Amino acid sequence: MSTSTEPIDAATVVVSRDTSEGIEVLMLRRNSRIYFGGMWVFPGGRVDAADRDAETRVEVCDGGDGRGFSAAAIRETREEAGIDLADSELFHFAHWLPPAVREKRFSTQFFLAMAPENHDVAIDHGEITEHHWMTPSRALRLRAAGEIEIVTPTFCTLNWLEGFRTVADACAAIKGPECFHTHIKQVDGADPGMVAFYSGDVSYDSLDLDTPGPRRRCYMLQSAWWWDENDGEE
Repeated sequence: MSTSTEPIDAATVVVSRDTSEGIEVLMLRRNSRIYFGGMWVFPGGRVDAADRDAETRVEVCDGGDGRGFSAAAIRETREEAGIDLADSELFHFAHWLPPAVREKRFSTQFFLAMAPENHDVAIDHGEITEHHWMTPSRALRLRAAGEIEIVTPTFCTLNWLEGFRTVADACAAIKGPECFHTHIKQVDGADPGMVAFYSGDVSYDSLDLDTPGPRRRCYMLQSAWWWDENDGEE
């Protein structure tokens, strides 16, 4: 029996700042008793009805009108981290949609924003239990060591941000939202796990790991996680 459900609109903000060590991003740990419990995430959450009243629209991959996402991003960052992004520019860089087999799934627009000059973090110690500023590299090392848990969109975003020296460099590279509508394959054997495929991958529909051609996929195996993207040419 199909468990497909209508996705819930949501917005996430990667609040970032420049340091002598490179870009740092704000990571929040969610309470273990709620959805995504114990995970380290970026500030964000579902789009509320009141957020739809905002006139600002963003480009969305599924053809919707794009209302409410920016407002939700700003509101959730204020509620979860005490940071006001109302006067900050939000750079819309991705749309993530989990596979339809999930019982509950969020259709999430991802934004990148520079932290305001006065950006003291204030969490509620209820829904959010911890916070840390981390370089993308450090966050990925902690995940690999089993010290923190993150979900695939967070992993891929951190992996992408590793390639930039400053927040301005990352913002300048954004030309519009990339679509990450996930097709998933379970991997068994000596190194079990999952592989997520995205549009542009030669095996986006077939889920064949070995078909030669362009790659746009994320490996999440017991041994390691990594992003694989190339044009398939030697």
